[in-house]
Amino acid sequence: MRRSLFSAAVAAASIFAAVLPPSADAQVLELGDQTATPLVAPTCPAGVNPSQCTIVLTRVTALATFTDGTYLPTMVTKAGRIVAFTVGLSSLSSSTTTRKKDIDYLNANYGGDAQVQMTILREVKHKNKKKRKKHEFRVVAESGIFHVVQYLGSVAQLPLQKSVEVKPGDLVALTTPTWAPVLAIDLSGNFHYRQSRNHHCDTPPTVQKAQATGGDTTYDCTYGGTRPEYAATEVTYPVASNPVH
Repeated sequence: MRRSLFSAAVAAASIFAAVLPPSADAQVLELGDQTATPLVAPTCPAGVNPSQCTIVLTRVTALATFTDGTYLPTMVTKAGRIVAFTVGLSSLSSSTTTRKKDIDYLNANYGGDAQVQMTILREVKHKNKKKRKKHEFRVVAESGIFHVVQYLGSVAQLPLQKSVEVKPGDLVALTTPTWAPVLAIDLSGNFHYRQSRNHHCDTPPTVQKAQATGGDTTYDCTYGGTRPEYAATEVTYPVASNPVH
């Protein structure tokens, strides 16, 4: 069940879109949650040993590249503003005692309590072709950091205190400055994502690899059969029905 923290803002956005004349064409879009598989709070698949249950994302920025076979499901196609984002968070364990031990371990080893942040990426296109790299992105905007340990075991919709402007071609990514259990694993080949690093992809980062504003990063670590459970809510700009010349 989705736990919604997003009431007045989305309601107002929906009403705003509804009352506009058809020619204005404003929309409320869910980027990343428009495919056949809805967002979930991840769980360890049956038969997977807890030590091999890699559902926790640590100190990195994650970009969904395929969801249900849809390429770049969080790509912005219409200019507008992101007003909220949604994240699926595992409960880690059905045992209160085990969950507390897991949280204490993760807090101690990854720099603090569970945190998530929305990050807007834009592909870097160097004029000099020799400098061009595949999967190189720049952070052009980001949300504040949300502390989310109280939402473990739910799909939480988080309203932004300040909306973020996006343009066609921008990509919405999910950053975990510390840790967050947001990865659904052992899925089909129709799910892939990339991380903001280019080596030692088989082990968690030993240092902070979450991408921040001001730098360019190559996303060379790719993971098949895995989905970072996140999406973003965008309100598109209306098309002017009576342009001023």
